[in-house]
Amino acid sequence: MFDFLNIRFFLLTLLIVQFGFSQNKIPHLQKKGNKTQLMVNEKPFLVLGGELGNSSATSMESMENIWPKLKDMKLNTVLTPVYWELIEKEEGKFDFSLVDDLILRARKEDLKLVFLWFGSWKNSMSSHAPAWVKLNQKKYPRIKNDKNKSHEILTPFSENNLKADINAFQKLMAHLRDFDQKEQTVIMIQVENEIGMLPTARDYCPQANEAFNNEVPAELVHYLQKNKERLAPEFLEIWKVNGFKTKGNWEQVFGKSLQTDEIFMAWYFSKFTNAVAKAGKDSYAIPMFVNAALNAAGKKPGEYPSAGPLPHLMDTWKAAGNSVDFLSPDFYNPLFKYWNDLFTRQGDPLFIPEHKFDKTAPFKGLYAIGHYEAIGFSPFSIESVEDAKKEPLGKIYDLAQQLTPVIEANKGLHKIDGVLLDKENQSQIVQLGDYEFTFKHDYTLNWSDDAKEATWPMTSAIIIELTPNEFYIAGSGIVVTFKPVKDTTRNAGILKVDQGTFENKVWKTFRHFNGDQTHQGRHVRIAVGDYEIQKVQLYTYE
Repeated sequence: MFDFLNIRFFLLTLLIVQFGFSQNKIPHLQKKGNKTQLMVNEKPFLVLGGELGNSSATSMESMENIWPKLKDMKLNTVLTPVYWELIEKEEGKFDFSLVDDLILRARKEDLKLVFLWFGSWKNSMSSHAPAWVKLNQKKYPRIKNDKNKSHEILTPFSENNLKADINAFQKLMAHLRDFDQKEQTVIMIQVENEIGMLPTARDYCPQANEAFNNEVPAELVHYLQKNKERLAPEFLEIWKVNGFKTKGNWEQVFGKSLQTDEIFMAWYFSKFTNAVAKAGKDSYAIPMFVNAALNAAGKKPGEYPSAGPLPHLMDTWKAAGNSVDFLSPDFYNPLFKYWNDLFTRQGDPLFIPEHKFDKTAPFKGLYAIGHYEAIGFSPFSIESVEDAKKEPLGKIYDLAQQLTPVIEANKGLHKIDGVLLDKENQSQIVQLGDYEFTFKHDYTLNWSDDAKEATWPMTSAIIIELTPNEFYIAGSGIVVTFKPVKDTTRNAGILKVDQGTFENKVWKTFRHFNGDQTHQGRHVRIAVGDYEIQKVQLYTYE
């Protein structure tokens, strides 16, 4: 028995050495308190990312002038497409040379990668499917509208479409396992891109019509019954209005409406996508997510990319499988807090893979990392800037990078929060430790002529509790006052404020603030245009 156990241990050791890392050492998600961490090389990793424009990574020559910009903006991760049409130009013949070149260069630049699988769907359309798929519509059919007209969207009801996508994606993931498992340059995968139905709410191809008239799958009905108390309220209302039925076809269970059409399509999009993700994970099970194009107010299903992984459909997407780890929002919509609240309302992690690269993006990114304790943030078309060294994004990312060990150590423990301020939202209250903090926009001091402008620049901050009396506050354009929460008869005062940086993860104070810098002990301040970390110690007095 002893010899047999030693032989098994020896063989297991050989396997681990041969393949670099055991399966549980690859990038993965883990719970920390009530939040989720991304683990890379067995250490928590916060994605300070940027997404490349759709065609920037189609050759290494086109990337040559981009890499320095990414480093200048303090990114630690690049989100970049992998194009089905380029890796499988001929059916069954795969070329991963561009993928390998991106990985090797990212390693050289000390950057991680999140690959975006531009497979069957990209912004609803099937623009990145290979020519041999596009040119054989009989074998690889497309959706049809209610006028029997085809559109350039591969139907999720075709087994051939699914098999072709699965084959390519599984080959890609197997290649990443063999090429990158030890180094872990590629840390997550986005499966497809902004899936959705246009210009009709549902597919009317023959397979879709048959499925629509069939019984609602028992798998979905069971999920709805089991999770009835926590379903998204918009979805619950549709089911409720029709009497919480559990048998019948889609219109019998959910009623005759565009909303039913959308739920139906969401189920089959999610089944397809989960099947692709599962096949990929069978080869290399790193975290995988899907992203959603957010619907505009007042638009009906079919007028926006409907049936995608949107908050009102998240139960349908979850019921269809668990190979997709989480759903993510893409932001070209100003309602940042509103949508993030919806995506996280069932306790799911937040990752923002795409945000319009505008003046607000850096501050929203810091807010997401603070308030939602997000896995990460990434503006789109990151390479579009002229002078990357001057970008506020780099200054915000520098603060977040320094604070990452502190953030990850306190994640999920109710010790982190964030604020997001502008002229319409001038103040926000946060309670941490023994104090209530009132954050106000820097311009509320009226010390600057710019405060008279009609529009104020967006500002933000993150606050982290170290002890009930000691905190890190980092960001730009904020003024903070405080009061005790335990004994409201006492006053709160500043015991110490230090401005500093982290060097090799160790805090270094380079300036002690008092006097004018704290308004004689009245507040903590980081002016608009300044980007700082301050370590604040408070106390109470009668």
